[in-house]
Amino acid sequence: MTVISTDTPAELLVRDALTVLQPGFVGTTAPEWLLRQLAEGLGAVALFARNIESPAQLAALTAQLRAVRPDVLVAADEEGGDVTRLEARGGSSFPGNLALGAVDDVKLTRAVAAELGRRLAECGVNLNWAPSADVNSDPGNPVIGVRSFGAEPELVARNTAAYVEGLQSAGVAACVKHFPGHGDTATDSHHALPRIDVDLATLRSRELVPFRAALAAGSKVVMSAHILVPALDPDLPATLSPAVLTGLLRAPREQGGLGYEGLIVTDGIEMQAIAATYGIERGTVMALAAGADAICVGGGLADEQTVRALRDAIVNAVESGDLPRERLADAASRVRELAAWAADRQPGAAEGIAPGAAAAGDGSEGGAFTPGAGSADGFGSASEVGLEAARRALRVTRAPGFAALEAAPYVAAFTPVANIAVGEDTPWGVAAELERLLPGTETATFRAADAAGGDFVAGVLDAAGERRIVAVVRDVHRHAWMAAALDGLVAARPDTVVVEMGVPQAPPCGALHVATHGAARVCGEAAAEAIVSAR
Repeated sequence: MTVISTDTPAELLVRDALTVLQPGFVGTTAPEWLLRQLAEGLGAVALFARNIESPAQLAALTAQLRAVRPDVLVAADEEGGDVTRLEARGGSSFPGNLALGAVDDVKLTRAVAAELGRRLAECGVNLNWAPSADVNSDPGNPVIGVRSFGAEPELVARNTAAYVEGLQSAGVAACVKHFPGHGDTATDSHHALPRIDVDLATLRSRELVPFRAALAAGSKVVMSAHILVPALDPDLPATLSPAVLTGLLRAPREQGGLGYEGLIVTDGIEMQAIAATYGIERGTVMALAAGADAICVGGGLADEQTVRALRDAIVNAVESGDLPRERLADAASRVRELAAWAADRQPGAAEGIAPGAAAAGDGSEGGAFTPGAGSADGFGSASEVGLEAARRALRVTRAPGFAALEAAPYVAAFTPVANIAVGEDTPWGVAAELERLLPGTETATFRAADAAGGDFVAGVLDAAGERRIVAVVRDVHRHAWMAAALDGLVAARPDTVVVEMGVPQAPPCGALHVATHGAARVCGEAAAEAIVSAR
């Protein structure tokens, strides 16, 4: 049956402008302004850690959104590992990409993604801005790192494809990012515009390999990167570049493109790589004109004023001729096609139950899932696939003459500043798990400022006393203060146990060295088990 719209052309224009936006908001229930914008045509809502408390609460929230707009796309940035929104308060039940890449078992990667997707779908989330398909070719990368499957293109490609397949098997649209590849940069695009100076041949043989695999696996969404790649476009960042989004990503394969026909969403348009130079309104219009279909916003700007400003900028651009009306219509159509795909695959769809409603239950804290023993969020489950993956990802190196821990140790956590994608609020480390296994374990957190004053190592040694030291680091190769502190500590106390919870680039040191390939809660649990079992 053909549905004939009674909206005027002006009303249809406004509706299409709202359809392509993916804004966030503040709070654990939907504010009135957001429900009003959904009724007027808003096509998607973005959820962040600030919006999520428990499975039941999240399910109730998504049901609230769908009571106004049944086909709304509900998106989350849930990579697992270090970047978690579902379990931001307690740490993820799943290791991140680098751990999965260290195992390099595509069946395991697929299983982890499927279980993560199941949890998202049960709560009514149907679009996940994951996985990262970036090849982490620069070990100094401050924003990708453990979010990548690794530094080898083919390894990243096969695990990216498996992740896409697993996630989408649960009815959650995958979103591979950050096209055309954010791995070869030492700049964080949240703060500035990274520049990747490699030739086209390198891009095709390295950065684009995982994206080709993801598209072959059927990824429903691709996220653009706020990076400048002069080999593709010497002037415009990828998000704003017709040469990148239309000339490369959309172009037919026989013309040298990737032949992608699905949805293209931008990375957060308020990130400084775009906002500082172009502003969010102009950046939004330029991204749509370049070939993007949806605009992610709301990690920082999360209010109705932002939505109205972007909506009006799009409408004005169409009316002025800066944005062709057919380009906007095409973008909105792709959003609606994805929404229809997702709605057909959500739990309860066959029975006519709104996604999220079944999981909301009676509002009890556990929701549809059995709370995990280590999860502060209630998102744990009886499934052990996450812990299995974390255990298999460990790389343990014993020094000759290693003596096992016989008593509760002193844990010194050397803590760097977290990037914005990870956030500062999610706990990490091994202290909590060691305390469970070795009661009496004590811990202290040390930052760069602590290391700057006096004899820092002597202070750590004094605090530890006679206890064995477990030094926990994160990307020690990227932080001179951390490397110096660790060197001094191991020199003074060769029996120190070292746990690296970032990219294990530096050579192993200490009496026992445990590389976890990420800082998820389950990575800390697996590391603690390994330390204790070394007895």
